[in-house]
Amino acid sequence: MKVTPLNDRVLIKRMEEETKSRGGIIIPDTAKEKPTKGKIIAVGLGERQDNGERRPMSVKVGDMVILGKYSGTDIKVDGEEYVLVKESEIMAIVD
Repeated sequence: MKVTPLNDRVLIKRMEEETKSRGGIIIPDTAKEKPTKGKIIAVGLGERQDNGERRPMSVKVGDMVILGKYSGTDIKVDGEEYVLVKESEIMAIVD
């Protein structure tokens, strides 16, 4: 199944965090938080402005980004988990 975000929405695959702490302690699944880093899988065309033109998106497919722990809507496509967010919910692009 193919998912195409609309307007200023972005489809992101969250990147898994480390399962060990710096001190070597293994973190159980129940204590893990949602990852804040992710890779952009698909991007919408951009927000439509009052004059009918679209504002270009600041991010592109393949960018690594940081988003809030509870941002967007979690969805499952073909057994894979993704998060669908508005562009304004993305906090930073990681180089």
